[in-house]
Amino acid sequence: MKMRQIKEGMEVVGFDGVQIGVVDGIDGDRIKLKKSEDGHHRHKGHHRYISMNFVDSVDECEVRLCSDADIVQLFEEEKSGRPVKS
Repeated sequence: MKMRQIKEGMEVVGFDGVQIGVVDGIDGDRIKLKKSEDGHHRHKGHHRYISMNFVDSVDECEVRLCSDADIVQLFEEEKSGRPVKS
C-alpha cells in the first residue's frame, strides 16, 4: 500500500511537478506536512494535512499527487480536519 511507502522528509509534489511541501508523517488517512517557517507558503508556522486520496504514486524520495498543486492546496486541512483558510 502507498501509505506504508511514505516516509518523513519526502517531497510532496502536484501532478504538475510543483512542490506542495515535505512529509512530516502520516496522521490517520492524511499526510501531515512539515511546518513552513520561511514564509514561502501562505500558511506559515503550522502543519497542513492532505488526504491520502490525492496520492497518485510514491517513489524513494517523492510523493506525487493526482492533481495540480494549486488544486490540492484548495483542499488542504488543519489538524482538526477543517479547511485551511487563505
